[in-house]
Amino acid sequence: MLTDIEIAQQAKMNPIVDVANGLGLTDDDIELYGKYKAKITMEKIKELESKPDGKLVLVTAINPTPAGEGKTTTSVGLTDGLRKIGKNAMVCLREPSLGPSFGVKGGAAGGGYAQVVPMDEINLHFTGDIHAITYAHNLLAAMVDNSIKQGNPLNMDPTRISFRRVIDLSDRSLRDTVIGLGGTANGIPRQDGFDITVASEIMAILCLSTDLMDMKDRFGKIVVGYTYDKKPVTAADLEAQGAMTLLMKDAIKPNLVQTLENTPAFIHGGPFANIAHGCNSVSATKTALKLADITVTEAGFGADLGAEKFFDLKCRFAKLNPDAVVIVATARALKVHGGVAKSDLGEENLAALEAGFSNLEKHIENVKKFGVPAVVAVNRFPTDTVAELELIIKKVEELGAEVALSEVWAKGGEGGVELAEKVVATLENKKSDFHVLYDEKLPIKEKILTIAREIYGANGVNYSAAANKMIAQYEDMGYGELPICIAKTQYSLSDDQTKLGRPENFDISIREVRLSAGAGFLVVISGNVMTMPGLPKRPAACNIDIDDNGVIKGLF
Repeated sequence: MLTDIEIAQQAKMNPIVDVANGLGLTDDDIELYGKYKAKITMEKIKELESKPDGKLVLVTAINPTPAGEGKTTTSVGLTDGLRKIGKNAMVCLREPSLGPSFGVKGGAAGGGYAQVVPMDEINLHFTGDIHAITYAHNLLAAMVDNSIKQGNPLNMDPTRISFRRVIDLSDRSLRDTVIGLGGTANGIPRQDGFDITVASEIMAILCLSTDLMDMKDRFGKIVVGYTYDKKPVTAADLEAQGAMTLLMKDAIKPNLVQTLENTPAFIHGGPFANIAHGCNSVSATKTALKLADITVTEAGFGADLGAEKFFDLKCRFAKLNPDAVVIVATARALKVHGGVAKSDLGEENLAALEAGFSNLEKHIENVKKFGVPAVVAVNRFPTDTVAELELIIKKVEELGAEVALSEVWAKGGEGGVELAEKVVATLENKKSDFHVLYDEKLPIKEKILTIAREIYGANGVNYSAAANKMIAQYEDMGYGELPICIAKTQYSLSDDQTKLGRPENFDISIREVRLSAGAGFLVVISGNVMTMPGLPKRPAACNIDIDDNGVIKGLF
């Protein structure tokens, strides 16, 4: 059996100029990054604004398990399937981060015969967007410490600097650091730390900005710390936003690539959904809606994280109106939620499957809370039995949702035809009544409680003393009407990753609240979730190599 990278290396890619031409784009509308990658010019994006929008389909999933769900694979395969049945469709995905690529997961460009290519380049440096984010972020961090060193004209309190540094690798040793050691020539010693780049506020701003000047304005609003009299200090106070925007002038342009079946794909922006807002860029999604009749996009992890943030943050800010949602599930993952060990997943276990179905049931309920019709995609694995698949289909239909088997990993677009037909039927026969979950003008704690109760199923919310203090401070500063981005474990509906299925009678614990004034939301950190991941005992990097012919191995 071929690995994902081996399948990708055998792909017959079309020149990206031809892919662009198929979307109605001319050679002047794109900027080439080699033969198979391009960016769309901002001039063309502006020109497309007057065109009507196509339909928008979000792909989300149940809470992920070690058994695998295949959300990105389904997004790619569904889009290929839509093209198979004659629909003008394209897919919008997030850019992979180097952290998980060399850490836990390996690559993140789909899998099997439902991938975006060139897979190796997408998973590595791609067009340099994430590097640009890293440098724009760390330029601002450097200017903060330089201002303090050079006489501190803004009266910043070194103990109240809130803007941490970033790097796009998983490195737990950098979570908490001390900088400025080595004498006065090296600055003022203070505590600091690193987050992974995909959790950076710069990443969030890139993904939520409509154009270059909107991004520049948002950069200026970033709060980097506080003065001795507790007044916020912004990037604009440091006069940093112009240089930051310059570093990001190309990164804001959506990246155009293709699937194994030459379907056009935008891959742009990559915030994690467990610690950030988990959606690709607004500019890519809005541009795709102008170029295709159906745009398929995804949000990270389960619907409790990615889909909620897609609806309550991205759609709220960008005024998007999603038309349908696909929820990906597998028999294997549902059995994990039902208590089966990974080593036993190859055995039929209808009782465990029925018990674990409660997780999928909750996600279907959650999507309905936003008024968007749902289709469940059952991603089929070779070990799935007919009885297991029939049970899932029966129980989904009892909940009033559409359901289809998906075999895109093994068969590509052909394996996604059934799902594509169900999605098209839903788009044609069921009208979306999309609405956000809460009014952003509500008090901060009321918004957090609404998400915790309605989406996670929690009884209530507990706050640390530090979180209570931060919430009071932000409300006093005038930031109380910002929407909420909760950082939470992806593995459970609760904030305890060991509570699988559909937990009951639990509270969510909030330990910290961070202000992302430029992005326009508050980041609420629950449980023990980390904004800088660590490497596993044996990182994926141990299996990644390149030979003397430049052939990459082990990326996934």
